[in-house]
Amino acid sequence: MSDLSLPNVQSDLFEQPDLSKLTPTSAALHPPRFLLLYGSLRERSYSKLLTLEAARLLVAMGGEVRIFDPQDLPLPDGAPESHPKVKELRELAQWAEGMVWCSPERHGAMTGIMKAQIDWIPLSVGAVRPTQGKTLAVMEVSGGSQSFNAVNQLRILGRWMRMITIPNQSSVAKAFLEFDEAGRMKPSAYYDRVVDVMEELMKFTLMTRDVAPYLVSRYSERKETAQELSKRVNQKSI
Repeated sequence: MSDLSLPNVQSDLFEQPDLSKLTPTSAALHPPRFLLLYGSLRERSYSKLLTLEAARLLVAMGGEVRIFDPQDLPLPDGAPESHPKVKELRELAQWAEGMVWCSPERHGAMTGIMKAQIDWIPLSVGAVRPTQGKTLAVMEVSGGSQSFNAVNQLRILGRWMRMITIPNQSSVAKAFLEFDEAGRMKPSAYYDRVVDVMEELMKFTLMTRDVAPYLVSRYSERKETAQELSKRVNQKSI
């Protein structure tokens, strides 16, 4: 390959990735912040019970946790953005540095309750992207044999929301057998996997939260921003 020129690249906005920028000059001192979402309104919701187990683990690992209750959240576009539950969810999404999404599998997919929560989280609020560069762990519960339909869909959504979705995941089959009467998860390989997932989420969050802006800095967006700035600065006075 003799021609290494890049005629289509705007050179002043093109960056060679810099290892030194992946080492934060100052690390955040507050506990990692996690928002946990679950996808069922049932009184004995196994996705909620699994979410509570995940929350306990994250707290034990040094995290700060908020769990959003989807009760009374309106359908997307079915209420104004000023609705109290919508405002609560969006504020939590901005507060969090990582998330856990846990859905039951229903008809081979995530539930509408789960999708509604994600749909209410916007891709951008002004110049702020509430989810970009934040970590994500995905989990599901099933009433029958083990399946991965819901977690696979959640992964697609995580990518669409520009989140750092960790490699590990949890899928709990026949969830009604995995929790005791008090709602605590029984010892099992499924429980051990949840510990693995939360441990990995914590590690990825600690590793990326201080450098997330650099990790998600994109050439195309730097180019677009520069063009918008030039247009604004050079426009004639009205």
